[in-house]
Amino acid sequence: MLELGIILKDILLPIFVIMFIGYWMQMKFQLNVQTLARLNIYFLVPAFIFVKLYSTKISMNLFGQVFLFFILYVVILYIISHFIGKMIRLEKGEKTTFSNSVMFFNSGNYGVPVNDLVFRSDPFAMSIQVIMLTLQNIFLFSYGIFSLQSVRVGKLQAALGYFKMPVLYAMLAGVSLNYFDVAIPSFIWVPANYVADAMIALALFTLGAQVAQIKFTSALSTLYYSLTIRLAIGPLIALAIIYIFQVEGIVAQALLIGSAMPTSVNSAVIAQEYDNHPDLAAQIVLFSTLISAVTVSVVIFMARLLF
Repeated sequence: MLELGIILKDILLPIFVIMFIGYWMQMKFQLNVQTLARLNIYFLVPAFIFVKLYSTKISMNLFGQVFLFFILYVVILYIISHFIGKMIRLEKGEKTTFSNSVMFFNSGNYGVPVNDLVFRSDPFAMSIQVIMLTLQNIFLFSYGIFSLQSVRVGKLQAALGYFKMPVLYAMLAGVSLNYFDVAIPSFIWVPANYVADAMIALALFTLGAQVAQIKFTSALSTLYYSLTIRLAIGPLIALAIIYIFQVEGIVAQALLIGSAMPTSVNSAVIAQEYDNHPDLAAQIVLFSTLISAVTVSVVIFMARLLF
């Protein structure tokens, strides 16, 4: 109960304060949510990824471990969500949003503070979370956008459209400049950090504005399946992978806890941008974040008990 109270007070409450502000301002001023989504995708997220990739020093051995875990984890989640989507007969666009809600989890504005709290600012544990965060963002803003665009414009056009996304070039620039140890002038680095720092706040604000537009009576069965896979089945899959590859200690704890995060806020942002069931996406993000107060606490307890 103590850990649950800490998570509610120190992590969830700040998240919901910002969401409530977005909700209130949308109700009062009728903001253009599409514009908010585009600010996230084309302005804030590229800066965030660039800053994180440039400034984080990560060993290749650790990166390889986390990368292998991440790929297996996401592929298994995709297979499960694809099967469930067919079983409950979702149409193509809705099935894509459903799969994205399962595969993309909140490694940033939820996962990072949880990691910091659980491991008491241990830099090694945080480096694992940063790798998860980076892989999530790369995957979300590549496959996630491709899958949504392909529903409307076809796979080839969607693939070509990805090369217009600034996230790709931010990722390449961050990795390259980090690898070759290139110094960035302060007149670029300082504003890049300012923009990156604003990403979490505006993403949550945007989610709050989306919530104000949700019709909560629709697609309840899809919501239930998404929450079950993301918050319950997901950590069990992660635990199985950890045992199979005999991962131990802090690495095992960080991977298990990181896998238990609720659905990514940015999955709702890109659903809004590409107009692919944004109500369903925002509804899943909202309820998965609420329910995760309990499920994440259980996973933290199990991680400490098992590893």
